[in-house]
Amino acid sequence: MKLKHTKMEKFLKEQMNMLDRGIVATPNKQYLEDFAKANGGSNDFLLMQLAKNYGYKLALQVVARELLIDLDK
Repeated sequence: MKLKHTKMEKFLKEQMNMLDRGIVATPNKQYLEDFAKANGGSNDFLLMQLAKNYGYKLALQVVARELLIDLDK
């Protein structure tokens, strides 16, 4: 049963779109792990920003799933 959450759905989709348009694009888990291994302690600020974006993306996906909102549409 899909519930009507039009305002919340709009907000979640806008936030997901914002993540991919920033200066630092949101990575997936594998990219983040590979970057962390390869950087050898350099670019820590970039790694931190990538991790924050990835964490925010995961949080948005959890909220959307609980509200039965499909963010892929």
